Amino acid sequence: AYDLNNRPLQTIGLDASSGPLLNSATKKVVTVVVVGETARAMNFSLNHYGRDTNPELSKENIINFSQTYSCGTDTAVSVPCMFSDIPRSNFDNATAKSRENVLDVLSHAGVNVLWRDNNSGCKGVCDRIHQQSQKDYRVETNCNKDECFDEMMLNNLSAYLEGSTENAMVVLHQHGSHGPSYTQRYPKAYERFTPVCTGSDLQSCSQQQVINAYDNTILYTDHFLAQVIAFLKQHDDQYITAMLYVSDHGESLGESNLYLHGLPYFIAPEEQTHVPLILWLSEAYKSQFKINSECLARQASSQLSHDNIFHSILGLMNIQTTLRKNDMDIFAQCRNTAQIAGISRL
Repeated sequence: AYDLNNRPLQTIGLDASSGPLLNSATKKVVTVVVVGETARAMNFSLNHYGRDTNPELSKENIINFSQTYSCGTDTAVSVPCMFSDIPRSNFDNATAKSRENVLDVLSHAGVNVLWRDNNSGCKGVCDRIHQQSQKDYRVETNCNKDECFDEMMLNNLSAYLEGSTENAMVVLHQHGSHGPSYTQRYPKAYERFTPVCTGSDLQSCSQQQVINAYDNTILYTDHFLAQVIAFLKQHDDQYITAMLYVSDHGESLGESNLYLHGLPYFIAPEEQTHVPLILWLSEAYKSQFKINSECLARQASSQLSHDNIFHSILGLMNIQTTLRKNDMDIFAQCRNTAQIAGISRL
């Protein structure tokens, strides 16, 4: 039988090039894409959750896209899908594995792309781009006896960026809120909601203990994303910066007696498919790329999905290619096109 896994790799986006706004930048452009893990949108206080799980992000000048839905209900589907130009409606992993993705397209356009992982790998997405192993950034103070916390991925990142001669995109793949051992995902200092379910047998805990442990992981993700923003702000004099965060899928926490994730999409509850999508842009980024942040804020409650990510990453880096669909790029409607064309509005 024909082995789908041995299909030749299909290249895409060979026409990709940096657009005029990227070319005219006087400093290197550095964007960070954070791939979240098992974060469900409804437990973010940014989305009106009853607990303050976003005390740090709420102080930042972010745009929170509150109506975003995942491509799958597990990492193995959602991560390849969000970086692919194949929409969820006809996505399949075998095709995606043998087809380049948006990170390859960025590489074709001359962008340096780096993948750092605190999870179970990139599911094939980063196979053809630069990956650093954890030994390049592991610091024991960021770890407990079993695993390391997401902040570790920021260690030694300055050195990498200083050594990069081109514009760069850094992808940080979180361990985030992966269950069932939620208490392993955050430092003790972030155990604000108690009592918590400490083991992996969720059925032996009360639902509230499970929710408490989970909410602490969201609290720590809030801190981690704020640390990413702080890192980018610290390098404001060197780079033009932006951050995009999106989770791979959500999580059931006992609703309808369902736990964890991975249900077939057509029967999966919203808890497993409604995910956070958060954008932070430096002032220098907004200026260089002619972004009207009030326009973006007005779109914050638009219905979005992982299908938008491929096109929006290209838009974020101002990459020109026939693959990018304007109607799928969340930035496209909010660029001041008159400024780009060098003409003033009458």
